Amino acid sequence: MNRTTIDLWVGIFVVMGIGALVFLALKVGNLNGAQLAEPYALTAKFDNIGGLKARAPIKSAGVVVGRIESIKLDPETFQAVVAMRIDNHYSFPRDTYATINTSGLLGEQYIGLDPGGDTDVLKSGDVIKKTQSAVVLEKLISQFMFSKAAEQPAASPAK
Repeated sequence: MNRTTIDLWVGIFVVMGIGALVFLALKVGNLNGAQLAEPYALTAKFDNIGGLKARAPIKSAGVVVGRIESIKLDPETFQAVVAMRIDNHYSFPRDTYATINTSGLLGEQYIGLDPGGDTDVLKSGDVIKKTQSAVVLEKLISQFMFSKAAEQPAASPAK
């Protein structure tokens, strides 16, 4: 093989390697460029969003049905306002319950939608009224510790 052929093959492998790295980076970052088909907007207010981030998935029954578009603080109620984009293929009843869940013990946080039984469905621009904030592990541990400390020790029997 002459030098030009070797350089050509090296160049092809370098381009393929860079392409594979870009592909993996986009997959890991959930930025694969595939947009939802005609999504509609919903919002929900939470007292505490924990580590929830923009672009996090929105799931119903374990299926990704949308993505979080943005998270802002309402200056009047001091609640987090989460703007969501839901795939147009899915419609949810008006009494849908939105919860902030965690994948595994220390995994990523996402919003879970639990549909209710209402016959009317949510439309673009509607607000999900029933929400449950994120469970903060540190708060649970401190509540447990303080409740144990507040308990009176049992009286020891006299000898």
